[in-house]
Amino acid sequence: MGDKNQQTRPKRIFVNDVDRYSSKHIAKFLSTCVAGETEEGEAEETSASSGGQPAFQIVASVSSSSKDVRASFLLEQYTSPTQDELLERLLECDVVVYNISENATEQQIEEATWALTALQAEMENFKSRKMFILVSTVMTWAMTKPQNPDETDVLLTEEEYRRRRPHPSFKNHNNLEKLVLKLGRGKKSKLIGYVVAGGHQYGKGENLFHFFFKVSWLMQFPKVPVFGQGTNFIPMIHVYDLAGVIQNIIQLKPKSKYILAVNDSKNTLEDIIKMISDVLGPGKINKVPEQEAITMKAFKPEELEYLSINLRLDAFIIKDSFNLHWTSETGMVENMESIVEEYKDTRQLLPIRICLVGPPAVGKTTVAEKLCSHYQIHHIKIKEVIEEKTTQLKEIVNGADPEYVSEEVVAAAQKQLENMNKSMEMNAGQLADHLVFDILQEKLNSKPCRNHGFVLDGFLQTYEQAKLIFSDEDMENQDLMSKTPVYNKKITPEHVFALNASDDFLTKRVQGLPESVAEKMCYTQDEFVSRLTRYKQLSDADETLLDYFDELEIHPEHIEVNADDPEYTDIMKKITEMVGIPKNYGLSPEDQEEEDRRQEEERKQKLATEAAEKKRRNEATLAEMAAQYEEWQKNLSEVKRQEYELLEARCLPLRNYLMKYVMPSLTEAMLECCKIKPQDPVDFLAEHLLRNNQQD
Repeated sequence: MGDKNQQTRPKRIFVNDVDRYSSKHIAKFLSTCVAGETEEGEAEETSASSGGQPAFQIVASVSSSSKDVRASFLLEQYTSPTQDELLERLLECDVVVYNISENATEQQIEEATWALTALQAEMENFKSRKMFILVSTVMTWAMTKPQNPDETDVLLTEEEYRRRRPHPSFKNHNNLEKLVLKLGRGKKSKLIGYVVAGGHQYGKGENLFHFFFKVSWLMQFPKVPVFGQGTNFIPMIHVYDLAGVIQNIIQLKPKSKYILAVNDSKNTLEDIIKMISDVLGPGKINKVPEQEAITMKAFKPEELEYLSINLRLDAFIIKDSFNLHWTSETGMVENMESIVEEYKDTRQLLPIRICLVGPPAVGKTTVAEKLCSHYQIHHIKIKEVIEEKTTQLKEIVNGADPEYVSEEVVAAAQKQLENMNKSMEMNAGQLADHLVFDILQEKLNSKPCRNHGFVLDGFLQTYEQAKLIFSDEDMENQDLMSKTPVYNKKITPEHVFALNASDDFLTKRVQGLPESVAEKMCYTQDEFVSRLTRYKQLSDADETLLDYFDELEIHPEHIEVNADDPEYTDIMKKITEMVGIPKNYGLSPEDQEEEDRRQEEERKQKLATEAAEKKRRNEATLAEMAAQYEEWQKNLSEVKRQEYELLEARCLPLRNYLMKYVMPSLTEAMLECCKIKPQDPVDFLAEHLLRNNQQD
């Protein structure tokens, strides 16, 4: 029974530096594994979603610069532990995973070397066998040449790991790999070591390739830059597949101590960037000198070393011996759609799609502009969308970029432009509705709108218009029995806001506009009344625009507009509270620096203003106190004078009485006393006064 409990006890695994991309996702993956039983009776770790007992307990170190909050997938977390503290924690673990695969510093390699040496020194005291897994990088193979120089297409495999030659900057990685491979050569050794040479990692928000994803998502350049020729082959692996390799090593304890962890892809740097651009960005690439990466601050020199590798590797051990549930076996290029979705979800780069409706002159465009500025999304005004499409078609027809435009595309653009011109001739300068809807659909499906989101500004007016634009015909054909209307979730607004206002308010607002502005915005008296009447008619129809969104369970929010909020501050507050925070990259480093500088200046100015106000208040208080003290002193003097006069007035009758009846007799007695100088003057005075009083 005791052996069974020991067998099912979760293994305690240490992972270093989980505040870094690679280690974080490896630890997160291992924490989701659960222990199960295979048909052969061996312990197998499967997905945590199966609801079994956790297979691993993850403890980890983090750097001092990381946040103190412990990640939910960690059992324990140690911030920059000392060597004694770290050794104590390592000795508590069954498996120690040291990851030096991504831009490892000299200090991190030294720490891994020290940890290995310290564990070797304590090996005799181990109660059970421990495992040390070094997650290294294929950069230790970067200078390896085929055995036959003429056979340039030959793939290198794990069998040739003794021939590997590292990139000059990765010699320390290679030396550490050799130290790990020396472990556990004896059968009775209590510390066995494995080296995992991982391909360049991708997925889950990206790290090495993040620059290309970011500029594509932002649509920052018309063409995504490829630094250098881009013809070099890059060995790669999804970070979760790398974690799966580590899981299998812990589970299976393979005989081979050196394991290559790369997927089946044999893609060049150009292949990778082109696919990122196609799926996420503008669809075009531009080869630039490698040095431009430093000038643009896109990459550091050590990161460029990773991107410059040129290797084709074949990892037969993980294919033949491991039970890997691949996330991306065929590589990034083949799985780019899912990798992009993973990237957006991990970084929470989610589009915000808003539709504003309301009567003319209610302020839809003003609110839309404020929302676009706040959320960094695109303002969809139908007139500008049509103008943009017309310009785009003309550029294609005129051969603005022949490198990326085929003859078929030019012919299609020519035909579409002719159809638009014919429609405008037949409809007094207006496009037919179906052409407008096609152009709008294309715009909403464009990469900028799909990536960032949009605010649809007042174009939609009817139930039918919304249905034509947002319905997904392919899904409708597949799901004919569904009661809920089927719609294209990638372009349909998630938030619908109906701005409402009284006729009187709208009329006064229009009347207050300058005549030139009113004419430009079609808000002259006749035009405005006509538009307002039509809006009311459409709002009273059997099926309204808002009914369409209600049927999709995207329930519109009604917001009242009035004269008390001319800057739309309250309306913006309500909308942003309902929509939530922006879901994008925010400011660029330069803009953030400028914003930080502006905020610092505002903070200093505020402090200076507060200090000046405090000084003014103190001076005013002191002046008031001085005036009050002076007034008090003046009042005190007056009180004393009045008291003196009062006392003087009260004592005058008594003084007169004493002068008339007491002082003459007393004076005479005292003069007599002075002449005689009796031994007891008081008794003498008393007798003298008594005697004279009897005589009187």
